[in-house]
Amino acid sequence: MRTPDDQRANKWLARILDSNRILWMIFLLSLLESIILPVPLELVLIPLLIHERDRWFTIATVALAGCLVGATIGYTIGVFFFDTAGQWLIQWFDVSAEFSEFQQDFSEHGFATLLLVGITPIPFQVGMLAAGSSNYPYLLFLLAAVIARGIRYYGLALLVNWLGERILNWWEQHQQRLGWGVLVAGIAIYLVVVLN
Repeated sequence: MRTPDDQRANKWLARILDSNRILWMIFLLSLLESIILPVPLELVLIPLLIHERDRWFTIATVALAGCLVGATIGYTIGVFFFDTAGQWLIQWFDVSAEFSEFQQDFSEHGFATLLLVGITPIPFQVGMLAAGSSNYPYLLFLLAAVIARGIRYYGLALLVNWLGERILNWWEQHQQRLGWGVLVAGIAIYLVVVLN
C-alpha cells in the first residue's frame, strides 16, 4: 500500500521528468561525464528514455551538446594546461599507460583514433587531452566527437525507443560484453583503415 509520502515523491518525480529541468540535468551530467565523471551516462539515459520515449531526439541532442561542451573544455585543458590539470586528469582516471599508447596511435592516425575512442569504452578524456596537447585542429576534433558521440547517444535513444524496457534488461546483462565487442570491432576497422 502506498503512503502519502510515496504519492508525493511520485508526483515530484513526474513533474521533474516532464519539465525542461531534466534536460538541463542531462546536459550537465553529459558535460561532467566527458570531463571528470567515470560513470557512464547510459545509467541515467536508459531509464529516462524509457519514461520519455516521445522526447528521445531532444534528450539525445541535449546529451550530445553537453558532451561537446565538455569535450571542448577537455581539449582546452590539453592545449593550455596539459602539464598541470591534464596530468591530474590522467592520474585521476588511472589511464597513464592507455594515454601513452593512445598518443602514439593518435600521432599517426588522429581522426580515426578519435572516432574509435569516442565510440568504445576507452575514456574519452584520453582523446580530448591528446588532441589538445598535440594542437590537433579543433574543428576536426569536434567533428570526430560529433560523429562518435552522436552514434552513441542517438543510437541508444533509437534502441530504447524501439525496444522499450527490454533494452534496459538487456543492457544490464550485456553492457560489459557489448563495450568490449564494440572495442574489438572498432580496432578491426581501425586496422583496416591503417593498413590500406
